[in-house]
Amino acid sequence: MDKRIVLASNNAGKISELNDLFSPFNINIIAQGDLGVAEIDETGLSFVENAILKARNASQITNLPAIADDSGLEVAVLNGKPGIYSTRFAGENANDRSNNAKLLKILRETGNTDRQANFRCVMCYLRYWDDPSPVISEGTLDGEIIDEHKGENGFGYDPIFYVKEFNKTCAELSKQQKNQISHRGKATKALLDKLVAKRIINA
Repeated sequence: MDKRIVLASNNAGKISELNDLFSPFNINIIAQGDLGVAEIDETGLSFVENAILKARNASQITNLPAIADDSGLEVAVLNGKPGIYSTRFAGENANDRSNNAKLLKILRETGNTDRQANFRCVMCYLRYWDDPSPVISEGTLDGEIIDEHKGENGFGYDPIFYVKEFNKTCAELSKQQKNQISHRGKATKALLDKLVAKRIINA
């Protein structure tokens, strides 16, 4: 197996997290942008569909195995929103700050005190671009949304996502703590287990 896998993302946080988790297997995760792959429109209606679309595109252009994830925040009282639109919740030019601000504004307007939420991540691995049997895994992290931004680590909704187990937001957790409990960490570990079981990578 090629020791390089292209990640269908240019998000520095994701690249760092995945390289930490794949490093024991001597596998190097490379951002698609470093290989000349442009981002594509996420036209799927589910996390699974979007992950497969992104992985196929990256693999086809680079001729490398590819990993893609689609992840997002699901808030119970908002019927699972922002969901697949988490990264562009505040519009096409959204950033972490504007997304967080919009979410908190909507939650305040509902008047509902239930702030239960979860991060969900679906990961897809393709051996080659037209692989008919994508390896799919999923991970979730339960928590709740708080009004105050806390912490400097992480990205996205991490500063307002409170994890009761640690009495901290995701942005207050260390990288090691976050990798242990995060939705992406769980999905990646589940993916690694499947790749080892299928002998796609060596334990």
